Order: sequence, then C-alpha cells, then structure tokens
Amino acid sequence: MKRTISLLAAILTAVGCLSLPAAAAPASAPSVSAQCAIVTDAETGEVLYAKNPDQRSLIASTTKIMTGWLVCRDLDLEETYSVPPEAVGVEGSSLYLQEGETLTGEALLYGLMLHSGNDAAVTLAVACRGSQEAFTARMNRAARALGMENTSYANPHGLDSEGNYSTARDLATLTAAALRDETFRRVVSTKTITVDGDRTLTNHNKLLWRCEGCIGVKTGYTKAAGRILVSACQRGGRTLICVTLNAPDDWQDHCALYDWAYAIDH
Repeated sequence: MKRTISLLAAILTAVGCLSLPAAAAPASAPSVSAQCAIVTDAETGEVLYAKNPDQRSLIASTTKIMTGWLVCRDLDLEETYSVPPEAVGVEGSSLYLQEGETLTGEALLYGLMLHSGNDAAVTLAVACRGSQEAFTARMNRAARALGMENTSYANPHGLDSEGNYSTARDLATLTAAALRDETFRRVVSTKTITVDGDRTLTNHNKLLWRCEGCIGVKTGYTKAAGRILVSACQRGGRTLICVTLNAPDDWQDHCALYDWAYAIDH
C-alpha cells in the first residue's frame, strides 16, 4: 500500500500536480574537543555518537563511579565508619578527614561523588572490604561482570596509575548500570547538601546548573589524564549518557552533544 502511494506521488509530482517538500538533511554531529567520546541510550545501550570509543585512557576521578556504585550495593550507609590512617593526607581532592574521625557511610558517599574526596574513597574502600587492595579486586570483578573489556582498576580514587584505565564505551556501560541504583542516582544528581550536621558539599559537576535535564554523574581531572567527564541527561522520558575523555572544553562538548542527540530523529 505504502509503495503504491509513493509511486502515485512520484507520478503526480512529475506531471506538476503535486509539490513535495524537500527532505530535511540529517543534522550533523557537533565537533567536540574530546579525544574520545560517546553518547548512548541508558536503557537500550544504543550508541548515538562515538569518537575513539574504545581507546584506553587514564580516567582520573571518574574511577569513583565504580567505587560509589559498589558502596551503594555493599555498605550500610546509615552506619558510621572510622577514618583509617591510610586515608589521611591522600593527595588530590580531599575532605580533609582526620584519623579516627567517624562519619556515616552516606556522608562519605556524598563526599566521594560531589566533592571527589580521595580520602573518602579510601575510607569507603576499607569499610567495604577491609583494605584498598581487596576493594580494588572487587572493582575489577564488577567490571568484568559488566563486560568492560578495556577497563582496569588499580585504586578506588583514580589517581594516575598505569593499571587504572578505561574507555568512553566502558564508562558509559558502567554508568548505565549505576544509574539503576536509586541511591546512586539520588546522590549524583544532588547539587548541594550538608552532611553530618556541619559539612556542606557542592557538586563539582557544573552541568547540573548548565545543561537542561542533567542528572549527574562525575567529573575527573589530573594533568596526565586531562579533563574527564561522565554525565547523564533526561529529557522527554529518555535518559542519555555522555562520556568525554581528555576534553579541554568538556562542559560545552556535553551540552552540544545532548542538544544534537535529542534533536535528531531516531
């Protein structure tokens, strides 16, 4: 039937009886600053955009996506946990925790995902598995279970290590799984919160303020890794995930990719 209608339309157009509008050209994907990037559908896994998606890279604090997800799964967040000595003075982003200080698992989780506290990462790793090494082994088992073939974890915080790397595609896979956890989703979408009565934390993810529909997830940066950003966005009932690795203009990259991805016809 459709073929008949199309044929009739073509005949009528040819003889001047029917004028058809020109088909709109498909929108081209925006140019991005990222060395590697991907946009996927969080529910179906469909890849909408990819640029070097399987290139291994240092991933800085986006390592904490795996850490935070496992904490949500494995730890009683209402319990309090003592800061171990190995968590004190860890370089990089810090909550400036003191040895023996006690915080709830929930407070530590917010400190991990909003403020990117490396000391919170170590404290949570030890609380979950007794040591950083045991927790890191847990991270790698979880990565294999998700099919993250180009990912390896060497620590729970993401400080540079040759054994700590992933890809844009693998980080998107992980994020899709993590967002199915209601606690993880709530935490990473929080802009500002005061925990344990006196510690106010503001999310480092500026997309929560800049990008329509953004619901998290995690920033990362080291000099060697460059700017790393993993985010999720929800518009019209559809959730998309965007990952950029080594992207000097990552905020703009994500905003442009989301606007494009939601506008194109799928």
